[in-house]
Amino acid sequence: MKLWGGRFEGGPSEVFDRFGRSLDFDRILVDADLRGSLAHARGLHKIGILNAEELAVLTSALEQMRKEAAAAVFFDNAEEEDVHTVVIRKLKERAGADLADKIHTGRSRNDQVSLDVRLWLRERIDDAKQHLTGLMEELLALASRYPEAIIPGYTHTRRAQPVLWPHYILAYFEMFARDWERLGEARRRANVMPLGSGAMAGSGFPIDRAAVATELGFDAITRNSMDVSGDRDFLLDFEHAANLIFLHLSRLAEDWILYTGEEYGWMDLGDGVTSGSSMMPQKRNPDSLELIRGKAGRVFGSYMALLVTMKGLPMTYNRDMQEDKEPLFDVVSQLIGSLEMARVTVSTAVLKPDVPKLAAERSWAVATDLADALARNGMPFHQAHKVVGQMVLESVRAGKSALDWTGAELTAFHPAFTAEMAALLNPREGIKTREIFGGTGPRMVALALEEAYKRLAEMKE
Repeated sequence: MKLWGGRFEGGPSEVFDRFGRSLDFDRILVDADLRGSLAHARGLHKIGILNAEELAVLTSALEQMRKEAAAAVFFDNAEEEDVHTVVIRKLKERAGADLADKIHTGRSRNDQVSLDVRLWLRERIDDAKQHLTGLMEELLALASRYPEAIIPGYTHTRRAQPVLWPHYILAYFEMFARDWERLGEARRRANVMPLGSGAMAGSGFPIDRAAVATELGFDAITRNSMDVSGDRDFLLDFEHAANLIFLHLSRLAEDWILYTGEEYGWMDLGDGVTSGSSMMPQKRNPDSLELIRGKAGRVFGSYMALLVTMKGLPMTYNRDMQEDKEPLFDVVSQLIGSLEMARVTVSTAVLKPDVPKLAAERSWAVATDLADALARNGMPFHQAHKVVGQMVLESVRAGKSALDWTGAELTAFHPAFTAEMAALLNPREGIKTREIFGGTGPRMVALALEEAYKRLAEMKE
């Protein structure tokens, strides 16, 4: 069954029919399509296209179809090109052909598809936000388990400065908090009601668009029918937000793949999120993290596919836009699955605090603390930087770590040093100088962690 055909003397070829078929993937929109049709039927009743009896018949049939569509057998033996034609065929079986044909009055598949995708997507965004806050909650719990642990922070993959473990974890919390905001913004842009735009020039019937929008829970109605017909910006907004979540997930995964390996040895992950080798009995591989990292590339590709599809299309609708759905559905699936996997993985993580603490102590990660101390005593920082750099060079030549220096040796090395500055060679003392908002000072980190819990509670509400 086609929703078009009067203009044609013959039907489509079997190859074209198969090539253009979208039912295999757009069936996921069936509940959204039925909900949209219910609201549209009520809108048609208000303007006299449907009488009360007709509306009752259609409403009963569509509600029954919603119940049936929850089971996979709803699509058994379906040969239609898309979900919309399946719905119409089944509606005709229940309500009669003439009445079912009325449901499309004042509506095009163009605004119908936009409606269906928006209804479906906003709910998937809500799911993603819930999974994201679940991950953030586990991160805060992990930070709280080791409030005083010290690790070396890195730049260029080289030890840079000591930081508190919660400060490191809170960096990812901030990334995911921005992601949560971006998902909200994407939802806001998606939650605009397009029905009534028709194919591209607007409906020829005075449907109360605002009432339909209210019934379906939309915040607003679209402003331009041509824009609706050619618009996939709201999908790009969502996929951009999803891409940044995956960027952050991938960076966290990369960190922990390293930190759980033998060369670092900082952390362990639970057996439930790791796997072994079919050949090497000793292996314990961080497959959960590697899969998350790998899926990031897949999701990036979907985003780029939609960008490239849309970039050269003339106004308004073009069939190219059917290619938006499979990547979108995959992005949603991978996003929710990866957030769930990340949450479970974080919940199993165990830090071995003595290992990163030793790495911070035996390196020269405290060098900046020492240079800052000279600057606080009046030496221009660039000169202090040079003095400490020379001290580090001498230490490297002598095979000494920072903790090998005594106060007397410091003052002997350069008169600007004081014996008291030797305390800063211990990373735990140096971080106390960084009690600035956003810094790794213990007091500030404790406040930041407390604030993060409050922010998370607000997000979850």
